[in-house]
Amino acid sequence: MAVEKFGKGQPVTRREDVRFLTGQGHYVDDGGPAGSLIAFVLRSQVAHGVITALAMDDARSAKGVHLIVTAQTLLQAGVEIAMDSNVVTNRDGSEGAAPLRPVLAQDRVRFVGEPVAVVIAETLDQARDAAELIHIEIDDLPAKLDLCDGGETIHDVAPDNRAFDWGMGDEAATRAAFDEAAHTVSLQVADNRVIANAMEPRGCHADWDGARLHFAFGGQGVWGMKDRLAKAFQLEPAQVHVTIPDVGGGFGMKAMPYPEYYAVAHAARVLGRPVRWMSDRGEAMQSDNAGRDLTSRAELAFDETGRITAYRVHSRINLGAYNGLMGQPIQTQLFSRVLTGCYDVQAVWMQAEGFYTNTTQVDAYRGAGRPEAIYVLERAMDRAARELDIDPWRLRQRNFIPADRFPYTSATGETYDVGDFHAVLSEAAKRADRAGFAARRAADAARGLLRGQGLCYYIESILGDPSEGAKVAFHEDGTVSIYVGTQSNGQGHETVYARFLSDQTGIPQDRIRVVQGDSDLIQQGGGTGGSRSVTTQSHATLAVVGTMVAAFTPYLAERMGVEIADVAFDGETFRAPGSNLTPTLIEAADMARADGRSDLLQHEARATLPGRSFPNGAHVAEVVVDPDTGVVRVDRYTVVDDFGNMINPLLAQGQVHGGVAQGIGQAITEHVVYDADGQLLTASFMDYALPRADDVPMIGFTSCPVPSTANPMGMKGCGEAGTVGSMAAVANAVQDALWDCGVRQADMPFTPMRVWDLLKNEPAAADQ
Repeated sequence: MAVEKFGKGQPVTRREDVRFLTGQGHYVDDGGPAGSLIAFVLRSQVAHGVITALAMDDARSAKGVHLIVTAQTLLQAGVEIAMDSNVVTNRDGSEGAAPLRPVLAQDRVRFVGEPVAVVIAETLDQARDAAELIHIEIDDLPAKLDLCDGGETIHDVAPDNRAFDWGMGDEAATRAAFDEAAHTVSLQVADNRVIANAMEPRGCHADWDGARLHFAFGGQGVWGMKDRLAKAFQLEPAQVHVTIPDVGGGFGMKAMPYPEYYAVAHAARVLGRPVRWMSDRGEAMQSDNAGRDLTSRAELAFDETGRITAYRVHSRINLGAYNGLMGQPIQTQLFSRVLTGCYDVQAVWMQAEGFYTNTTQVDAYRGAGRPEAIYVLERAMDRAARELDIDPWRLRQRNFIPADRFPYTSATGETYDVGDFHAVLSEAAKRADRAGFAARRAADAARGLLRGQGLCYYIESILGDPSEGAKVAFHEDGTVSIYVGTQSNGQGHETVYARFLSDQTGIPQDRIRVVQGDSDLIQQGGGTGGSRSVTTQSHATLAVVGTMVAAFTPYLAERMGVEIADVAFDGETFRAPGSNLTPTLIEAADMARADGRSDLLQHEARATLPGRSFPNGAHVAEVVVDPDTGVVRVDRYTVVDDFGNMINPLLAQGQVHGGVAQGIGQAITEHVVYDADGQLLTASFMDYALPRADDVPMIGFTSCPVPSTANPMGMKGCGEAGTVGSMAAVANAVQDALWDCGVRQADMPFTPMRVWDLLKNEPAAADQ
């Protein structure tokens, strides 16, 4: 199908919002089976130590208690559950460390919040009360918190607490380019740790009927959890049924398995009764996978004209106490996907070292590696512009990959299919009123305020399984179901999938029901994550539409009395010369049902994307800083994106707004803090500041599309783009505001105290 067919997307409001906004959503804590027992998790209050006593007799005999699950009870039941993870290959060819992470602490605790025991009781209050009767003694060990070799060993397989030492690129060629460079620029930047804080915390419930396990949870896909539960409890896959109801936000944090899920499933099997667990906000902040948390030194080499000749990055990454499922690959393989951004540079070297610390594990958070990579690069580009005395916009333009060089293979092996970065940046300059910035800055200066403008030009790569399936079923009542392999976490999938199927078939949108999150109804799927959902699922929908049309065509040819080759489908009806029949797909299905052709009432197809798409765009932030208080206010924000053809521009804009808000949050309000003993000091919203409405300005959004050639729709995934571009835009704006005050190193988060301190102390240091 021609790309142009999908370039006419119209904004459609989200139909699922009616039930969400009227309290009719059905989340995991709304749907537990009647008579469910309640689980409460006893967590370590010590960051690092050896468990010397764990006495539970009083707790087991407490009112309402049915079971207490510990590492020991799991082992006694023959259940050896270790959380799985992916590791990278080190520079020397060895594998990254893969220490055992037990579901429940086994002899030792390694972070505050690590689950030690799970109490199952009739009520939550009874479970909590019983947990207080558990006698636990822990001999404290020193907490390891820094990102360097040494300290108290956390895992025997990583004696220096080093998890991996990974590299990519040509180190020798990059070194030679730096040696020959006319100019070099170096900058170290910190990418602070954040907590995902989805609107709905994690939760699950499990039920065992003696032969089959039903497990429901708030997640990002059912199939990985189904496979893991079957393996953990030595069940056949057919004995495990996993479902996901409505989900109130995931952002990568809910894509992974967690210890509580296995403990709840085990309890349901042992007791023969349904068991429920729901996290509260405090334990979520302690135990949910965190995001970011790395420090990188970026170095750029330039020739005498200001063109980049080489790029070098060295990152130190905090993995937390254990490997997350994707903790190691995120800041290595996924970071490297967009290492060189939109710039034409082929001599590159990236080194990444990962370290274990006595903190919660770090894993995927919106963007997963790409925001981190772009943040480092775009901060370095801004610093280079200052040191080379070149306008930061012009420096980027000078180094952009030209539009006539696509498809372009980056130094790290990624093939960017299309792009016109110059056109996007030019549009951004207009939309952001760059020409008026000097006047705005002068007006603020007259009021004793500092104004700065920051630019980030980003590119990202959609990730995840490039294959997806779709199934369409016609029902007797005239409705149609489309079964999808992705999983909405609040992005508007029900609207966009129903609308896309309607556009391709003529089936009225209000007759289409989107079915997701059920491993019995959908046998395979890639879930949500990596900005993949709409691209892969729409591609699969096109495939199933083709399958439907091909299946109905010979049947209708016979009914019409024409040759098969004469039957055509125009996107709404079937037609053939010489026949007055012009049935829609629903009418064709009704005819088939009446004729006993049940084989025509359900159709399936799978499709694999021919390549990844690369969304890109320019973010322009303007901030105002009050030097007397250190308060940073994001005053103006402009985004010009190239998302290719947008299936629903309104939903794309919403994704950008949400992503920008999360980026602004990390830049100016959010920051995870541990004390020297590994105690989390930001474990509530009293101490951890999510961005409020007045922290986020109105966001200007404009599309400047270059249709992708990597899929038939010409679209580029947009789910994480807002976060990828926003952090550096805001950080560069703050640095711009503070530069003339002598501040040469400004790192996130730009909280009032940090900014005030920079203004009071950093200028003096800079002058020495």
